[in-house]
Amino acid sequence: MTQKHVQAPRTRQDCEALDRADPLAGMRARFALPDGVIYLDGHSLGPATHGALERLARAAGEEWRRGLIRSWNDAGWFDLPARAGARLARLVGVAPGEVTVTDSVSVNLFKLAVAGLRVLGSRTVMVQSDEFPTDQSIAAGIADAGLGELKRLEPKDALAAFGAYRGVIIRSAVNYRTGEAADIDAWEQMAHQSGNLIVWDLSHATGVLDLRLGQRGAKLAAGCSYKFLNGGPGAPAFVYARADIAQQLQSPILGWFGQKDQFDFGASYEAKDGAARFATGTPPVLSLSALDAALDAFDGVDLAQTSAKARALGDLVIMRTEAMGLKTISPGEAARRGGHVSVRHEHGYAVVQALIARGIIPDFRAPDAIRFGVAPLYVRHVDVWDAMDTLSDVLATRAWDRPDFHARAAVT
Repeated sequence: MTQKHVQAPRTRQDCEALDRADPLAGMRARFALPDGVIYLDGHSLGPATHGALERLARAAGEEWRRGLIRSWNDAGWFDLPARAGARLARLVGVAPGEVTVTDSVSVNLFKLAVAGLRVLGSRTVMVQSDEFPTDQSIAAGIADAGLGELKRLEPKDALAAFGAYRGVIIRSAVNYRTGEAADIDAWEQMAHQSGNLIVWDLSHATGVLDLRLGQRGAKLAAGCSYKFLNGGPGAPAFVYARADIAQQLQSPILGWFGQKDQFDFGASYEAKDGAARFATGTPPVLSLSALDAALDAFDGVDLAQTSAKARALGDLVIMRTEAMGLKTISPGEAARRGGHVSVRHEHGYAVVQALIARGIIPDFRAPDAIRFGVAPLYVRHVDVWDAMDTLSDVLATRAWDRPDFHARAAVT
């Protein structure tokens, strides 16, 4: 899994030079980062932006408090899902009307997978055995509800197995544990050849990788907005449905925000055009307002540069942790990696707690993975260098070996 780290910084001074030359350096000022903290957990929860905090205060203190129900029109609440969706469309590389903001990732994966099975006339729902647990549970739930039959695919031969069946697969664009980026082109080519559909889970990919979904033939996807998109805890998710296939699909959850002429309050149901047909209930306006403002952080950002920087920072994590004797479960080849790197340590949870106590915030995934997120808009090379220095000291001094660092909290 290791690679030759070409032109990797060898000193903190090298890192400072890279940060001075970084075309994304100015983006960091858009984030409300706390003093004395190096935040390497943006792959789990992105930090607040100044704009999102201001917008949230305005949405609650002015639009809700003073505007009351009038704000659905006067403050543009009603159009927020489509407006934010159009901004997200640029980040995933599709047309504006092909994305809407609605519900959670879990609900959206369910809706897209079931709709895909119906349009294919298939009952086979597939998922890899190393997928994020929710994705596996959604696939299993579809089968338990009698809407399909579950096939779990082993990662080493998943692509070939996918082509051998007829159905829908739920597939992460970036693996939550290892950070491995899927070969979207190869998977979509196989889907085209086999007549299958892929529902991409973009949760660990959007906002860090240059996805170009439209160019690569992707038809369906869902993703969360609180990781690299910095929408805030529990911010609503989004749906992508390519225009041509969207019109063939019917959501299995028919909610009034997915209905044409919803304020006619008719008894019959006619779905909206495009991705908007996958909307269901009333959108969470406060969190959606914060998300819309958080997306300002991506204004003027070249996504090719975010991908390149994230992978360079990941290379630095791998180089430094390998020197400490830690093994990575992430791809060493930068092009096969997303925005986080995972390394193994037998006492990984305690190590993470020791780092947090020193102002370095990564996270832990059982049984032994320490994940370092390298969100390119605000993480600097010097941040990674300093975090790795702290990690080296924590390991060398066994500072992690304290009872309070071993005590598991509810959220790890």
